[in-house]
Amino acid sequence: RVSSVLNRDVKQFGKKHMFDASEETCWNSDQGTCQWVTLDFPRTVKVSQLHIQFQGGFSSRLCTLEGCRAGEELVKISTLYPEDINAMQISFAAFQVEETVLDKLKITFENSTDFFGRIVVYHLGVLGER
Repeated sequence: RVSSVLNRDVKQFGKKHMFDASEETCWNSDQGTCQWVTLDFPRTVKVSQLHIQFQGGFSSRLCTLEGCRAGEELVKISTLYPEDINAMQISFAAFQVEETVLDKLKITFENSTDFFGRIVVYHLGVLGER
């Protein structure tokens, strides 16, 4: 799930474009503060890395990661400070907590570099193990 899609045009800017491995497509949020992405995994996973590629000028200066097991409330895992660049950014140390086993992960983009609060993500990857 995502917080919003630019002009509700899911065909051109929908969430599926973060995972299609195409450099031509992206998820583009609508304007507003605190955009977010929630990932519900089909089975429990142990997360170790987050890969994200923004469009420069439409990135987030501050990302909050929250996670939980099925049936539980989200708890804060980590805070990330991405760069405002087009390159893939990899967070090796994003999950420095003892328990990183999750069924759900929420990434909140707290502070957009875009004046209107839009976020553009070309690639989002979560690495780990089952």
